[in-house]
Amino acid sequence: MELTLSHIENRIFTVRGLQVMLDYHLAALYGVKTKRLNEQVKRNPKRFPVSFMFQLTAVQNVFC
Repeated sequence: MELTLSHIENRIFTVRGLQVMLDYHLAALYGVKTKRLNEQVKRNPKRFPVSFMFQLTAVQNVFC
């Protein structure tokens, strides 16, 4: 697959005012499996800024 600027831009989302890219899109960009990308981030935390990765969690119903 040819990598173009628009290809990358279409995989950047805005969530709560922050630009984010999903791990599987980033892994595809680097040509690795998502599992391997996540392993490397966990094994080498000093190589990645604190804001590089976060995990979304389920939100309980707050409208009770």
